[in-house]
Amino acid sequence: MIKKNIALDSIQEFMEDRSTITCKNGQQFVMEGAPTNGLFFVNKGKAKVLKTGIYGKEQILRFVNDGEIIGHRGFGIREKYSVSAVALEDSVLCNFTDDTLKRMLKVIPELTYDLMLFYAYELNKTESKVKAIAQMSVREKVIDALLYINRKFGCNHRGLLDIKLSRKEIAGFAGTTNEQVTRVISVLKKEELIFTMGKRIGIVNVELLSKEISEHNYFLDS
Repeated sequence: MIKKNIALDSIQEFMEDRSTITCKNGQQFVMEGAPTNGLFFVNKGKAKVLKTGIYGKEQILRFVNDGEIIGHRGFGIREKYSVSAVALEDSVLCNFTDDTLKRMLKVIPELTYDLMLFYAYELNKTESKVKAIAQMSVREKVIDALLYINRKFGCNHRGLLDIKLSRKEIAGFAGTTNEQVTRVISVLKKEELIFTMGKRIGIVNVELLSKEISEHNYFLDS
C-alpha cells in the first residue's frame, strides 16, 4: 500500500518517520501482549505470525513475505498486540508507529481507501478459513497447508518449497499435531504426490493435490 501510493506528494513527508529494522533468522520482533508499536511492513524476508494457545502450544495464523503487513489487527483498536511474529530468515522490516499512521490516514485518502479494502479482504479470508478448516480431515489440512506454502513462497531450482519449515511449524499452521503431519507426509510420499530432501518438501503434482480439497471450494491465496 505504501509503495502503491509512494508517488503522492502527501506521503513523502512521512517517509522520514519510518524505522528500518533488521532481524536475524529466528528473531522475534512482535510479542503477544506487548504494547502496540504500529505496523510492520516486510521489506525483504519471511516471517510467521502466531498465537500461543493452551499449554503454550504455538498456532501459526499465517506466513508473510515481501511487501506484506504484520500487526494490522491491533492498529487503532488495541493497546497490546494479540499476536507474535518471528523471522524465518534474515529479514528487513519497515515500521510506522501508530501516531504516524493515524496522521497519514487522515491526510491521504488513497491510502485510507486501500487499507479499508485490505481489512475487508482479510476478514473475508479469515471467515472462509475457519469454515473450511472445521470441515477438513487431517490429510486435507496438511495438503491445504502444503499448497498454501507453495503458493506463498514458490519452489527453488530443485523443486522444493522455497522456505525451510519444521514439521512442528507445518502442524502449527494446519491445526494438527507433529505426528499426524509426519504420517500424512509419509503417505503422500508413497503415493508420489510429494517428495522430500532432508526436511525440505517438494510437490510433484499441484493439480492432483488441489483436487483432494476442491470439494471445500476453498483456496487461501495469501
